[in-house]
This record gives sequence, structure tokens and C-alpha cells, in this order.
Amino acid sequence: MKTTNLKLMTATAGAGAVLAMGALSVAFSETSSAEPEPVPPGPVTTSEATVAETTEAGETVTETAPPPTPTTTIAEPSVTGPAPLPPEQEDAK
Repeated sequence: MKTTNLKLMTATAGAGAVLAMGALSVAFSETSSAEPEPVPPGPVTTSEATVAETTEAGETVTETAPPPTPTTTIAEPSVTGPAPLPPEQEDAK
């Protein structure tokens, strides 16, 4: 067989595969052209925006009162002391 015939056969097989993929994509697609487009969402209601002061350096300053007590306390571990050894290592002491 000549290389020209081989190239023609492989090109034909490749084109057939591309056409088959396209046909299967159309056949198994879930979107129908008969379906109407979805309705866009209605108007969105928003609350009024609040304005904060800005300093000359570009920092935003919001005036709030500090909480009466600290929100966090000093962190203390719930477990103290070394962890016990596994049973297989206790005998090695």
C-alpha cells in the first residue's frame, strides 16, 4: 500500500470521528433550542450606604465605643504535663 493511500484513509477516519463526535454532542445535549431563555432576576433592594471618615493618609476611621471588657482572656492549655508513652515503649524505660 502506498503512503498516499494510507494518509487518505487516516484522514477519512479522522474526519468521520470528528463528525460522529459532533452528532453525538447534538444528540445528547440537554439544552433545547425550543426552550425560552430564563427570565432575568428582578430589581435588587439594597440598604442605604454608610459613610466613614477618611484621613489625609487615606485611612478609614469609624468611630465606635470600645467593649467594656476584653473579648479574649489569656490562653491556657487544657492538658498539662507530658503525654503518657504508648504501652510498647513503657518497658524500654
